[in-house]
Amino acid sequence: MARIQRALISVTDKTGVQEFAAELHAIGAEIISTGGTARLIRQAGVPVKDVAEVTGFPEMLDGRVKTLDPHVAAGILAMRGNAAHMRAIAQHRIQPIDMVVVNLYRFEDAARKAGVERAELIENIDIGGPSMIRAAAKNYQDVAVVVSPSDYHAISAELRASRGELAAATHWRLAKKAFRTTADYDAAISARLEEEDAVGELPADLALRAPKVADLRYGENPHQAAALYGTAGQGIAGAQQLQGKELSYNNLVDLDAAWQLALEFTGPAIAIIKHTNPCGCAEQATLAEAWRKALECDPVSAYGSVVGINRTVDLETAREMAKLFVEAVAAPDYAPEALALLAAKKNLRLMKVAPGLDPLVVKSITGGFLAQTADRARLDRRAAVVKTRRAPTEDEWSAMEFGWKVAKHTKSNAIVYARPGQTVGVGAGQMSRVDSVKLGAMKAILPLAGTVVASDAFFPFADGLEEAVKNGATAFIQPGGSVRDQEVIDAADRLAVAMLFTGVRHFRH
Repeated sequence: MARIQRALISVTDKTGVQEFAAELHAIGAEIISTGGTARLIRQAGVPVKDVAEVTGFPEMLDGRVKTLDPHVAAGILAMRGNAAHMRAIAQHRIQPIDMVVVNLYRFEDAARKAGVERAELIENIDIGGPSMIRAAAKNYQDVAVVVSPSDYHAISAELRASRGELAAATHWRLAKKAFRTTADYDAAISARLEEEDAVGELPADLALRAPKVADLRYGENPHQAAALYGTAGQGIAGAQQLQGKELSYNNLVDLDAAWQLALEFTGPAIAIIKHTNPCGCAEQATLAEAWRKALECDPVSAYGSVVGINRTVDLETAREMAKLFVEAVAAPDYAPEALALLAAKKNLRLMKVAPGLDPLVVKSITGGFLAQTADRARLDRRAAVVKTRRAPTEDEWSAMEFGWKVAKHTKSNAIVYARPGQTVGVGAGQMSRVDSVKLGAMKAILPLAGTVVASDAFFPFADGLEEAVKNGATAFIQPGGSVRDQEVIDAADRLAVAMLFTGVRHFRH
Protein backbone atom coordinates (compact mmCIF):
# COMPACT_ATOMS: atom_id res chain seq x y z
CA MET A 1 0.00 0.00 0.00
CA ALA A 2 1.45 3.33 -1.11
CA ARG A 3 0.42 6.72 0.14
CA ILE A 4 -1.45 9.02 -2.25
CA GLN A 5 0.76 12.10 -2.27
CA ARG A 6 -0.06 13.65 -5.65
CA ALA A 7 -3.31 13.48 -7.63
CA LEU A 8 -4.19 14.70 -11.12
CA ILE A 9 -7.86 15.66 -11.53
CA SER A 10 -9.41 16.50 -14.92
CA VAL A 11 -13.11 15.71 -15.25
CA THR A 12 -15.99 16.45 -17.59
CA ASP A 13 -18.61 15.21 -15.12
CA LYS A 14 -17.88 17.45 -12.14
CA THR A 15 -20.36 15.78 -9.80
CA GLY A 16 -18.79 15.61 -6.31
CA VAL A 17 -15.34 16.70 -7.50
CA GLN A 18 -15.06 19.56 -5.00
CA GLU A 19 -15.78 17.26 -2.07
CA PHE A 20 -13.42 14.58 -3.38
CA ALA A 21 -10.63 17.12 -3.89
CA ALA A 22 -11.17 18.31 -0.32
CA GLU A 23 -10.81 14.72 0.93
CA LEU A 24 -7.53 14.34 -0.98
CA HIS A 25 -6.27 17.65 0.41
CA ALA A 26 -7.21 16.53 3.92
CA ILE A 27 -4.85 13.54 3.67
CA GLY A 28 -2.05 15.81 2.49
CA ALA A 29 -2.16 15.10 -1.23
CA GLU A 30 -1.08 17.76 -3.70
CA ILE A 31 -3.69 18.33 -6.43
CA ILE A 32 -2.93 19.09 -10.07
CA SER A 33 -5.79 20.03 -12.33
CA THR A 34 -6.89 21.55 -15.64
CA GLY A 35 -9.13 24.39 -16.80
CA GLY A 36 -12.66 24.38 -15.46
CA THR A 37 -11.94 21.56 -13.02
CA ALA A 38 -9.14 23.60 -11.41
CA ARG A 39 -11.36 26.66 -11.11
CA LEU A 40 -14.13 24.66 -9.46
CA ILE A 41 -11.74 23.07 -6.96
CA ARG A 42 -10.31 26.49 -6.05
CA GLN A 43 -13.83 27.79 -5.46
CA ALA A 44 -14.14 25.12 -2.76
CA GLY A 45 -11.07 26.55 -1.04
CA VAL A 46 -8.82 23.64 -1.95
CA PRO A 47 -5.28 24.47 -3.12
CA VAL A 48 -4.63 23.30 -6.68
CA LYS A 49 -1.74 23.53 -9.14
CA ASP A 50 -2.47 24.08 -12.82
CA VAL A 51 -1.16 21.42 -15.19
CA ALA A 52 0.59 24.21 -17.10
CA GLU A 53 2.82 24.76 -14.05
CA VAL A 54 3.83 21.11 -14.18
CA THR A 55 4.40 20.83 -17.93
CA GLY A 56 5.82 24.29 -18.54
CA PHE A 57 3.36 24.76 -21.40
CA PRO A 58 -0.06 26.42 -21.46
CA GLU A 59 -3.15 24.60 -22.61
CA MET A 60 -3.26 25.04 -26.38
CA LEU A 61 -5.13 24.25 -29.60
CA ASP A 62 -8.51 25.16 -28.08
CA GLY A 63 -7.89 22.78 -25.19
CA ARG A 64 -6.93 19.82 -27.39
CA VAL A 65 -3.52 19.69 -25.68
CA LYS A 66 -3.42 19.89 -21.90
CA THR A 67 -1.86 16.78 -20.39
CA LEU A 68 -0.06 15.22 -23.37
CA ASP A 69 3.38 15.84 -21.96
CA PRO A 70 6.23 13.72 -20.45
CA HIS A 71 5.92 15.58 -17.14
CA VAL A 72 2.44 14.06 -16.82
CA ALA A 73 2.84 10.76 -18.68
CA ALA A 74 6.15 9.82 -17.07
CA GLY A 75 4.86 10.82 -13.64
CA ILE A 76 2.02 8.36 -14.12
CA LEU A 77 3.89 5.53 -15.85
CA ALA A 78 7.06 5.40 -13.75
CA MET A 79 7.18 2.11 -11.84
CA ARG A 80 8.14 2.90 -8.26
CA GLY A 81 9.93 -0.43 -7.82
CA ASN A 82 12.05 0.07 -10.94
CA ALA A 83 15.24 1.93 -9.99
CA ALA A 84 15.96 2.93 -13.59
CA HIS A 85 12.50 4.46 -13.95
CA MET A 86 12.89 6.45 -10.78
CA ARG A 87 16.37 7.68 -11.76
CA ALA A 88 15.03 8.77 -15.16
CA ILE A 89 12.19 10.88 -13.79
CA ALA A 90 14.48 12.34 -11.10
CA GLN A 91 16.99 13.31 -13.79
CA HIS A 92 14.28 15.24 -15.62
CA ARG A 93 12.79 16.68 -12.42
CA ILE A 94 9.49 14.83 -12.90
CA GLN A 95 7.46 14.01 -9.82
CA PRO A 96 5.39 10.82 -9.56
CA ILE A 97 1.60 11.07 -9.81
CA ASP A 98 -0.14 8.60 -7.49
CA MET A 99 -3.77 9.08 -8.49
CA VAL A 100 -5.47 10.00 -11.76
CA VAL A 101 -9.08 11.21 -11.50
CA VAL A 102 -10.43 11.54 -15.04
CA ASN A 103 -13.75 11.13 -16.83
CA LEU A 104 -14.23 11.73 -20.50
CA TYR A 105 -15.85 14.15 -22.91
CA ARG A 106 -19.50 13.20 -23.37
CA PHE A 107 -19.17 11.83 -26.88
CA GLU A 108 -22.38 9.81 -26.62
CA ASP A 109 -24.38 12.89 -25.59
CA ALA A 110 -23.16 14.67 -28.72
CA ALA A 111 -23.84 11.58 -30.85
CA ARG A 112 -27.47 11.49 -29.72
CA LYS A 113 -28.17 15.05 -30.81
CA ALA A 114 -30.46 15.30 -33.82
CA GLY A 115 -28.65 16.52 -36.91
CA VAL A 116 -25.24 16.66 -35.24
CA GLU A 117 -22.46 17.57 -37.67
CA ARG A 118 -19.41 15.35 -38.13
CA ALA A 119 -17.12 18.18 -36.97
CA GLU A 120 -18.96 18.34 -33.64
CA LEU A 121 -18.68 14.59 -33.22
CA ILE A 122 -14.94 14.72 -33.83
CA GLU A 123 -14.46 17.61 -31.42
CA ASN A 124 -16.16 15.58 -28.68
CA ILE A 125 -13.61 12.76 -28.95
CA ASP A 126 -11.39 12.89 -25.87
CA ILE A 127 -7.68 12.28 -26.44
CA GLY A 128 -5.79 13.24 -23.29
CA GLY A 129 -8.36 11.67 -20.97
CA PRO A 130 -8.14 8.11 -22.36
CA SER A 131 -4.34 8.43 -22.53
CA MET A 132 -4.10 9.29 -18.83
CA ILE A 133 -6.63 6.65 -17.85
CA ARG A 134 -4.83 3.91 -19.77
CA ALA A 135 -1.44 4.99 -18.46
CA ALA A 136 -2.65 4.94 -14.87
CA ALA A 137 -4.42 1.60 -15.33
CA LYS A 138 -1.30 0.09 -16.89
CA ASN A 139 0.70 1.17 -13.84
CA TYR A 140 -2.05 0.11 -11.45
CA GLN A 141 0.39 -1.24 -8.85
CA ASP A 142 1.52 2.32 -8.11
CA VAL A 143 -1.26 4.57 -9.43
CA ALA A 144 -4.95 4.61 -8.54
CA VAL A 145 -7.21 5.53 -11.45
CA VAL A 146 -10.69 6.89 -10.74
CA VAL A 147 -13.05 7.21 -13.72
CA SER A 148 -16.45 7.67 -12.08
CA PRO A 149 -17.90 9.96 -9.39
CA SER A 150 -19.71 6.88 -8.07
CA ASP A 151 -16.36 5.70 -6.65
CA TYR A 152 -15.49 8.88 -4.76
CA HIS A 153 -17.28 7.99 -1.52
CA ALA A 154 -15.73 4.52 -1.10
CA ILE A 155 -12.24 5.74 -2.00
CA SER A 156 -12.49 8.69 0.40
CA ALA A 157 -13.58 6.35 3.19
CA GLU A 158 -10.66 3.98 2.52
CA LEU A 159 -8.16 6.85 2.40
CA ARG A 160 -9.40 8.20 5.72
CA ALA A 161 -9.32 4.78 7.34
CA SER A 162 -5.81 3.94 6.10
CA ARG A 163 -4.18 7.37 6.47
CA GLY A 164 -3.99 8.14 2.82
CA GLU A 165 -3.33 4.68 1.41
CA LEU A 166 -5.33 2.40 -0.90
CA ALA A 167 -5.14 -1.39 -0.87
CA ALA A 168 -3.66 -3.29 -3.81
CA ALA A 169 -7.05 -4.88 -4.39
CA THR A 170 -8.60 -1.42 -4.75
CA HIS A 171 -5.95 -0.42 -7.29
CA TRP A 172 -6.69 -3.57 -9.31
CA ARG A 173 -10.46 -3.10 -9.18
CA LEU A 174 -10.15 0.50 -10.33
CA ALA A 175 -7.77 -0.44 -13.16
CA LYS A 176 -10.19 -3.02 -14.55
CA LYS A 177 -13.00 -0.49 -14.46
CA ALA A 178 -10.75 2.02 -16.23
CA PHE A 179 -9.99 -0.33 -19.12
CA ARG A 180 -13.71 -1.14 -19.44
CA THR A 181 -14.42 2.57 -19.61
CA THR A 182 -11.92 3.32 -22.37
CA ALA A 183 -12.98 0.21 -24.31
CA ASP A 184 -16.63 1.27 -24.15
CA TYR A 185 -15.70 4.82 -25.12
CA ASP A 186 -13.75 3.71 -28.19
CA ALA A 187 -16.50 1.28 -29.18
CA ALA A 188 -19.10 4.07 -28.96
CA ILE A 189 -16.98 6.32 -31.16
CA SER A 190 -16.31 3.60 -33.70
CA ALA A 191 -19.96 2.58 -33.91
CA ARG A 192 -21.19 6.17 -34.31
CA LEU A 193 -18.61 7.09 -36.94
CA GLU A 194 -19.51 3.95 -38.90
CA GLU A 195 -23.04 5.34 -39.10
CA GLU A 196 -21.72 8.31 -41.05
CA ASP A 197 -21.18 6.08 -44.09
CA ALA A 198 -23.57 3.27 -43.23
CA VAL A 199 -25.17 1.32 -46.04
CA GLY A 200 -28.51 -0.13 -44.93
CA GLU A 201 -29.92 -0.25 -41.41
CA LEU A 202 -27.53 -2.75 -39.83
CA PRO A 203 -24.00 -1.97 -38.59
CA ALA A 204 -20.92 -3.38 -40.32
CA ASP A 205 -19.66 -4.47 -36.89
CA LEU A 206 -21.97 -5.39 -34.03
CA ALA A 207 -20.70 -3.75 -30.84
CA LEU A 208 -22.43 -5.18 -27.77
CA ARG A 209 -21.73 -2.77 -24.93
CA ALA A 210 -23.65 -3.02 -21.70
CA PRO A 211 -22.51 -2.87 -18.08
CA LYS A 212 -23.79 -5.45 -15.64
CA VAL A 213 -26.84 -4.03 -13.91
CA ALA A 214 -27.43 -6.93 -11.55
CA ASP A 215 -26.63 -10.56 -10.89
CA LEU A 216 -29.78 -12.68 -10.99
CA ARG A 217 -30.49 -15.64 -8.73
CA TYR A 218 -30.42 -17.92 -11.77
CA GLY A 219 -31.47 -18.07 -15.40
CA GLU A 220 -34.50 -19.70 -16.96
CA ASN A 221 -33.81 -22.67 -14.66
CA PRO A 222 -32.03 -22.93 -11.29
CA HIS A 223 -28.95 -24.66 -12.75
CA GLN A 224 -28.26 -21.72 -15.11
CA ALA A 225 -26.27 -18.62 -14.08
CA ALA A 226 -27.67 -15.27 -15.22
CA ALA A 227 -27.19 -11.51 -15.00
CA LEU A 228 -28.88 -8.39 -16.35
CA TYR A 229 -26.85 -6.08 -18.57
CA GLY A 230 -28.07 -2.78 -19.93
CA THR A 231 -27.90 0.97 -20.09
CA ALA A 232 -29.43 3.19 -17.49
CA GLY A 233 -32.67 5.05 -17.86
CA GLN A 234 -34.70 3.39 -20.61
CA GLY A 235 -36.72 0.26 -21.18
CA ILE A 236 -37.01 -2.72 -18.88
CA ALA A 237 -33.25 -3.06 -18.33
CA GLY A 238 -33.12 0.53 -17.05
CA ALA A 239 -36.40 0.45 -15.12
CA GLN A 240 -36.64 1.54 -11.51
CA GLN A 241 -37.94 -1.15 -9.15
CA LEU A 242 -40.24 0.54 -6.65
CA GLN A 243 -41.06 -2.48 -4.53
CA GLY A 244 -41.15 -6.27 -4.41
CA LYS A 245 -38.89 -9.29 -4.50
CA GLU A 246 -35.75 -9.60 -6.55
CA LEU A 247 -36.51 -9.94 -10.25
CA SER A 248 -35.83 -13.24 -11.96
CA TYR A 249 -34.57 -13.86 -15.48
CA ASN A 250 -38.04 -15.02 -16.52
CA ASN A 251 -39.68 -11.98 -14.89
CA LEU A 252 -37.51 -9.67 -16.98
CA VAL A 253 -38.23 -11.49 -20.23
CA ASP A 254 -41.98 -11.40 -19.52
CA LEU A 255 -41.85 -7.76 -18.41
CA ASP A 256 -40.24 -6.83 -21.70
CA ALA A 257 -42.92 -8.70 -23.65
CA ALA A 258 -45.68 -7.03 -21.64
CA TRP A 259 -44.16 -3.57 -21.94
CA GLN A 260 -43.64 -3.82 -25.70
CA LEU A 261 -47.22 -4.96 -26.28
CA ALA A 262 -48.68 -2.23 -24.05
CA LEU A 263 -46.77 0.42 -26.01
CA GLU A 264 -48.54 -0.62 -29.23
CA PHE A 265 -51.68 1.22 -28.11
CA THR A 266 -52.50 4.91 -27.90
CA GLY A 267 -55.51 4.52 -25.60
CA PRO A 268 -55.36 3.15 -22.04
CA ALA A 269 -54.15 -0.45 -22.49
CA ILE A 270 -53.10 -3.44 -20.42
CA ALA A 271 -51.28 -6.58 -21.53
CA ILE A 272 -51.32 -9.66 -19.30
CA ILE A 273 -48.41 -11.94 -20.16
CA LYS A 274 -47.60 -15.54 -19.33
CA HIS A 275 -44.39 -17.08 -20.69
CA THR A 276 -44.00 -14.13 -23.13
CA ASN A 277 -47.44 -14.71 -24.70
CA PRO A 278 -50.51 -12.56 -24.04
CA CYS A 279 -53.21 -14.38 -22.13
CA GLY A 280 -55.27 -11.21 -22.16
CA CYS A 281 -55.00 -7.72 -23.60
CA ALA A 282 -57.38 -4.79 -23.84
CA GLU A 283 -57.54 -1.14 -24.85
CA GLN A 284 -60.47 0.72 -23.28
CA ALA A 285 -61.60 4.17 -22.18
CA THR A 286 -60.01 3.73 -18.73
CA LEU A 287 -57.19 1.59 -17.37
CA ALA A 288 -59.48 -0.10 -14.88
CA GLU A 289 -61.84 -1.15 -17.67
CA ALA A 290 -58.85 -2.30 -19.75
CA TRP A 291 -57.78 -4.50 -16.83
CA ARG A 292 -61.23 -6.03 -16.47
CA LYS A 293 -61.52 -6.72 -20.21
CA ALA A 294 -58.00 -8.15 -20.44
CA LEU A 295 -58.60 -10.42 -17.45
CA GLU A 296 -61.89 -11.72 -18.90
CA CYS A 297 -59.99 -13.34 -21.77
CA ASP A 298 -58.23 -15.96 -19.63
CA PRO A 299 -58.46 -15.38 -15.85
CA VAL A 300 -57.02 -18.83 -15.10
CA SER A 301 -53.77 -18.24 -17.00
CA ALA A 302 -53.55 -14.68 -15.64
CA TYR A 303 -52.76 -16.08 -12.17
CA GLY A 304 -49.04 -15.44 -11.56
CA SER A 305 -48.76 -13.30 -14.69
CA VAL A 306 -46.69 -10.25 -15.60
CA VAL A 307 -48.52 -7.08 -16.62
CA GLY A 308 -47.63 -4.22 -18.95
CA ILE A 309 -49.51 -0.90 -18.70
CA ASN A 310 -49.10 2.15 -20.94
CA ARG A 311 -50.44 4.77 -18.50
CA THR A 312 -49.85 5.89 -14.93
CA VAL A 313 -51.52 3.28 -12.73
CA ASP A 314 -54.43 4.87 -10.88
CA LEU A 315 -56.12 3.78 -7.66
CA GLU A 316 -59.07 2.03 -9.32
CA THR A 317 -56.78 -0.05 -11.52
CA ALA A 318 -54.58 -0.88 -8.54
CA ARG A 319 -57.66 -2.07 -6.60
CA GLU A 320 -58.64 -4.35 -9.47
CA MET A 321 -55.14 -5.77 -9.90
CA ALA A 322 -54.77 -6.36 -6.17
CA LYS A 323 -57.54 -8.98 -6.37
CA LEU A 324 -55.24 -11.29 -8.39
CA PHE A 325 -51.81 -12.76 -7.73
CA VAL A 326 -49.52 -10.97 -10.17
CA GLU A 327 -45.73 -11.42 -10.28
CA ALA A 328 -44.67 -8.05 -11.71
CA VAL A 329 -46.00 -4.87 -13.33
CA ALA A 330 -44.32 -2.52 -15.81
CA ALA A 331 -45.80 0.96 -16.14
CA PRO A 332 -44.55 4.48 -16.81
CA ASP A 333 -45.63 5.58 -13.32
CA TYR A 334 -47.97 4.94 -10.38
CA ALA A 335 -50.26 7.36 -8.58
CA PRO A 336 -49.22 7.74 -4.91
CA GLU A 337 -52.50 6.24 -3.69
CA ALA A 338 -52.05 3.28 -6.06
CA LEU A 339 -48.56 2.68 -4.70
CA ALA A 340 -49.85 2.86 -1.14
CA LEU A 341 -52.52 0.26 -1.87
CA LEU A 342 -50.14 -2.10 -3.72
CA ALA A 343 -47.54 -1.80 -0.95
CA ALA A 344 -49.58 -4.36 0.98
CA LYS A 345 -48.56 -6.94 -1.64
CA LYS A 346 -44.92 -6.94 -0.57
CA ASN A 347 -43.73 -9.52 -3.08
CA LEU A 348 -45.28 -7.75 -6.08
CA ARG A 349 -42.53 -6.22 -8.22
CA LEU A 350 -43.50 -2.77 -9.42
CA MET A 351 -41.34 -1.38 -12.22
CA LYS A 352 -41.35 2.25 -13.31
CA VAL A 353 -40.25 2.25 -16.94
CA ALA A 354 -39.12 5.17 -19.08
CA PRO A 355 -40.19 4.84 -22.72
CA GLY A 356 -37.41 3.74 -24.99
CA LEU A 357 -37.12 1.15 -27.73
CA ASP A 358 -33.89 -0.37 -29.03
CA PRO A 359 -33.18 0.11 -32.74
CA LEU A 360 -31.84 -3.47 -33.01
CA VAL A 361 -33.09 -6.82 -31.79
CA VAL A 362 -30.16 -9.12 -31.00
CA LYS A 363 -30.20 -12.83 -30.20
CA SER A 364 -27.37 -15.24 -29.59
CA ILE A 365 -26.87 -18.46 -31.52
CA THR A 366 -24.04 -20.97 -31.25
CA GLY A 367 -20.91 -19.17 -32.40
CA GLY A 368 -22.47 -15.78 -33.06
CA PHE A 369 -25.34 -13.36 -32.94
CA LEU A 370 -28.35 -12.49 -35.05
CA ALA A 371 -29.41 -8.86 -35.35
CA GLN A 372 -32.46 -7.36 -36.96
CA THR A 373 -34.28 -4.06 -36.92
CA ALA A 374 -37.20 -3.94 -34.51
CA ASP A 375 -40.67 -4.75 -35.84
CA ARG A 376 -42.21 -1.27 -35.94
CA ALA A 377 -44.70 -2.00 -38.73
CA ARG A 378 -48.20 -0.70 -38.02
CA LEU A 379 -51.41 -1.47 -39.84
CA ASP A 380 -52.36 1.17 -42.39
CA ARG A 381 -56.02 0.86 -43.41
CA ARG A 382 -55.24 2.48 -46.75
CA ALA A 383 -52.63 -0.17 -47.55
CA ALA A 384 -54.73 -3.16 -46.44
CA VAL A 385 -56.63 -4.88 -49.23
CA VAL A 386 -60.09 -6.36 -48.86
CA LYS A 387 -59.85 -9.70 -50.72
CA THR A 388 -63.41 -10.94 -50.24
CA ARG A 389 -66.76 -9.95 -51.69
CA ARG A 390 -67.90 -8.82 -48.27
CA ALA A 391 -66.03 -5.86 -46.79
CA PRO A 392 -65.53 -5.65 -43.02
CA THR A 393 -67.96 -3.65 -40.92
CA GLU A 394 -66.58 -0.76 -38.86
CA ASP A 395 -66.68 -2.92 -35.71
CA GLU A 396 -64.77 -5.66 -37.53
CA TRP A 397 -62.20 -3.13 -38.73
CA SER A 398 -61.69 -1.92 -35.16
CA ALA A 399 -61.37 -5.48 -33.85
CA MET A 400 -58.91 -6.43 -36.61
CA GLU A 401 -56.72 -3.40 -35.94
CA PHE A 402 -56.61 -4.36 -32.28
CA GLY A 403 -56.09 -8.08 -32.85
CA TRP A 404 -53.33 -7.43 -35.41
CA LYS A 405 -51.30 -5.57 -32.75
CA VAL A 406 -51.69 -8.45 -30.30
CA ALA A 407 -50.80 -11.09 -32.90
CA LYS A 408 -47.57 -9.19 -33.56
CA HIS A 409 -46.53 -9.90 -29.95
CA THR A 410 -47.67 -13.53 -29.82
CA LYS A 411 -45.31 -16.43 -30.56
CA SER A 412 -45.74 -17.96 -34.01
CA ASN A 413 -47.84 -19.58 -35.19
CA ALA A 414 -50.12 -16.91 -33.74
CA ILE A 415 -53.91 -16.71 -33.92
CA VAL A 416 -55.82 -14.07 -31.97
CA TYR A 417 -59.63 -13.99 -31.66
CA ALA A 418 -60.65 -10.42 -30.83
CA ARG A 419 -63.41 -7.92 -30.41
CA PRO A 420 -62.86 -4.15 -30.54
CA GLY A 421 -60.33 -3.43 -27.80
CA GLN A 422 -60.34 -6.95 -26.29
CA THR A 423 -58.76 -10.33 -26.85
CA VAL A 424 -61.19 -13.25 -26.66
CA GLY A 425 -58.91 -16.21 -27.36
CA VAL A 426 -55.18 -16.59 -28.07
CA GLY A 427 -53.57 -19.55 -29.84
CA ALA A 428 -49.78 -19.24 -29.58
CA GLY A 429 -46.65 -21.13 -30.55
CA GLN A 430 -48.18 -24.11 -32.30
CA MET A 431 -46.42 -26.05 -35.03
CA SER A 432 -49.41 -25.76 -37.41
CA ARG A 433 -51.67 -22.77 -37.89
CA VAL A 434 -54.88 -24.78 -37.73
CA ASP A 435 -53.77 -26.05 -34.30
CA SER A 436 -53.33 -22.42 -33.18
CA VAL A 437 -56.87 -21.73 -34.42
CA LYS A 438 -58.16 -24.67 -32.38
CA LEU A 439 -56.11 -23.74 -29.31
CA GLY A 440 -57.32 -20.14 -29.35
CA ALA A 441 -60.92 -21.35 -29.43
CA MET A 442 -60.29 -23.97 -26.76
CA LYS A 443 -58.81 -21.32 -24.43
CA ALA A 444 -61.69 -18.90 -24.98
CA ILE A 445 -64.07 -18.33 -22.08
CA LEU A 446 -65.95 -15.47 -23.68
CA PRO A 447 -68.30 -16.18 -26.63
CA LEU A 448 -66.49 -16.42 -29.96
CA ALA A 449 -69.53 -15.54 -32.08
CA GLY A 450 -68.86 -12.32 -33.96
CA THR A 451 -65.14 -12.20 -33.25
CA VAL A 452 -62.44 -11.48 -35.81
CA VAL A 453 -59.27 -13.51 -36.27
CA ALA A 454 -55.79 -12.02 -36.65
CA SER A 455 -53.13 -14.35 -38.04
CA ASP A 456 -49.45 -13.34 -37.88
CA ALA A 457 -48.70 -15.11 -41.20
CA PHE A 458 -50.72 -16.45 -44.12
CA PHE A 459 -53.13 -19.36 -43.92
CA PRO A 460 -51.39 -22.11 -45.91
CA PHE A 461 -54.68 -23.92 -46.39
CA ALA A 462 -58.36 -23.07 -46.04
CA ASP A 463 -58.75 -25.41 -43.05
CA GLY A 464 -57.65 -22.81 -40.51
CA LEU A 465 -60.16 -20.27 -41.74
CA GLU A 466 -62.92 -22.88 -41.90
CA GLU A 467 -62.20 -23.98 -38.33
CA ALA A 468 -62.33 -20.38 -37.08
CA VAL A 469 -65.66 -19.77 -38.84
CA LYS A 470 -67.08 -22.87 -37.12
CA ASN A 471 -66.07 -21.22 -33.84
CA GLY A 472 -67.95 -18.00 -34.71
CA ALA A 473 -65.36 -15.78 -36.42
CA THR A 474 -66.79 -13.38 -39.01
CA ALA A 475 -63.70 -11.56 -40.34
CA PHE A 476 -60.00 -12.25 -40.82
CA ILE A 477 -56.83 -10.21 -41.08
CA GLN A 478 -53.68 -11.86 -42.42
CA PRO A 479 -50.61 -10.96 -44.50
CA GLY A 480 -51.41 -13.12 -47.54
CA GLY A 481 -48.64 -14.56 -49.67
CA SER A 482 -49.50 -18.26 -49.80
CA VAL A 483 -49.54 -20.14 -53.09
CA ARG A 484 -53.05 -21.17 -51.97
CA ASP A 485 -54.28 -17.65 -51.20
CA GLN A 486 -57.07 -17.98 -53.76
CA GLU A 487 -58.32 -21.17 -52.14
CA VAL A 488 -58.51 -19.35 -48.81
CA ILE A 489 -60.25 -16.35 -50.41
CA ASP A 490 -62.74 -18.66 -52.12
CA ALA A 491 -63.48 -20.36 -48.79
CA ALA A 492 -64.04 -16.98 -47.14
CA ASP A 493 -66.46 -15.96 -49.89
CA ARG A 494 -68.27 -19.28 -49.67
CA LEU A 495 -68.67 -18.76 -45.91
CA ALA A 496 -69.66 -15.07 -46.33
CA VAL A 497 -66.91 -13.73 -44.10
CA ALA A 498 -64.65 -10.72 -44.70
CA MET A 499 -60.89 -10.96 -45.11
CA LEU A 500 -58.07 -8.41 -45.35
CA PHE A 501 -54.53 -8.88 -46.64
CA THR A 502 -51.98 -6.58 -45.04
CA GLY A 503 -48.88 -7.62 -47.01
CA VAL A 504 -46.94 -7.52 -43.72
CA ARG A 505 -45.98 -10.61 -41.73
CA HIS A 506 -45.38 -10.58 -37.97
CA PHE A 507 -43.52 -13.80 -37.15
CA ARG A 508 -42.18 -13.85 -33.58
CA HIS A 509 -39.73 -16.62 -32.65
